[in-house]
Amino acid sequence: MPCALAIGGLDPGGGAGVLADLRAFAATGAFGGAVVAVSTVHSTSALESARATGAREIIEQARAVLRHQRVKAVKVGALGTRANVMAVARLLAGHPELAVVLDTPMLPTRGRSRLLARDAVVALRTKLLPRATLVTVNASEAATLVGEEVRTPGEAHDAALALVGMGAFAALVKGGHLQGASATDVLAVGGEVIELRARRLGVGAGVHGTGCTLASLVAGRLARRRNARVDRDALVAAVRWAKRVHHAALADAADVGGAARVLVFRSA
Repeated sequence: MPCALAIGGLDPGGGAGVLADLRAFAATGAFGGAVVAVSTVHSTSALESARATGAREIIEQARAVLRHQRVKAVKVGALGTRANVMAVARLLAGHPELAVVLDTPMLPTRGRSRLLARDAVVALRTKLLPRATLVTVNASEAATLVGEEVRTPGEAHDAALALVGMGAFAALVKGGHLQGASATDVLAVGGEVIELRARRLGVGAGVHGTGCTLASLVAGRLARRRNARVDRDALVAAVRWAKRVHHAALADAADVGGAARVLVFRSA
């Protein structure tokens, strides 16, 4: 059975972070492991505080899993500090055979504590992003990384291509916060830009953990591939599958208490 490894934040409420990653991995049929890079005081109502794990501990945990288990894909989420970004980048440089899905949470939807320090953004852009098979960003994160406003699908096209130009194999700019009648995600891969449209569900910010879950669905799907190499067609197929499963879960999000609902997979 193939494994997928999540490196990211621990949300004790379970709606986001590595606990959401593990649910997504299970929905793909991959066995999930998790390294906690950021510990939080967090629920479906808000992020109250966050504390980064030390880089050495993160790498020791990850290396133990990579050494002994059949890890085929890694999903990277909240890392907290520049030191952690640099350490994870070095770790992945030593494992070019892995599919890497890089999610880029910097600020929570609810709450004030940062999930990525301001001084870590440049390291994320220059050291970690080039290791990514796929980088997934919302409009705000895309704007931070490329240095340009991202408000429309056209600007999302430019941002996705710019992220690929920075070294990622592919980039997905998510369309939930963009203007337009449909929620249009923009995928750049192999010099091509693909628009992935979905009906807007009107959930707004009422669902928690959507970004990390989508990234983990892609990572888990890539882990299930027989071939280690991820090509353009395999990546596009994994993203399309993940979008379809994610949209169904979004339409059927569960109320577990608190201000936001969460994504569960009743059937995938």
